[in-house]
Amino acid sequence: MIWGVIIGMGLLVFLNRYVFLEPRLPVRLSSNARQFLGFAVPGMLTAICGPIVFMPDKQLNLHWDNPYLISAVVAVGLVVYTRNTLLSMLLSMAFFFALRAWL
Repeated sequence: MIWGVIIGMGLLVFLNRYVFLEPRLPVRLSSNARQFLGFAVPGMLTAICGPIVFMPDKQLNLHWDNPYLISAVVAVGLVVYTRNTLLSMLLSMAFFFALRAWL
């Protein structure tokens, strides 16, 4: 049963991507639909990362000793300052692990 669900979901995701990425298929999205879908990735990342950053212990934690919140602020600052995703990710991860060891 589990393997069937995994294989079925894999096929569903593959076919969903294939329809929009294959240039020979006659399916085209309007500019409004493409613009709307541009907000999907930031929305998903916010939905995934938000609870981890703001509620690490299953309750709202906005204090200075929350390493997830401080590291998220540092990561945003690094991305804005450096404009380099890989460098920002590596530096913010190093900052996070150092902060967790210190706190």
